[in-house]
Amino acid sequence: MEEEQKTRITIDIYGQTYTIIGTDSSAHVRQVATLVDDRMRELSARNTYLDTTKVAVLTAVNSVHDYLKLQTEKELLEEELKKLKG
Repeated sequence: MEEEQKTRITIDIYGQTYTIIGTDSSAHVRQVATLVDDRMRELSARNTYLDTTKVAVLTAVNSVHDYLKLQTEKELLEEELKKLKG
């Protein structure tokens, strides 16, 4: 079995530098980092009293919330598609 090529990329999120090692493309990792950084900065701007840890946790909570909503929507669309093919 062929092992996937791992890449190492350095990114910046909310003023901190991280090295990410994985099989996703550099472009994908940079896109994810940009989205996380943008969301953290957006939350921080609206809630200036929050420290970095709280901004990070709220970003994670909001991201998982969005993910679960999309997962539910996907499941509903799959059920609808199944009925249409029926």
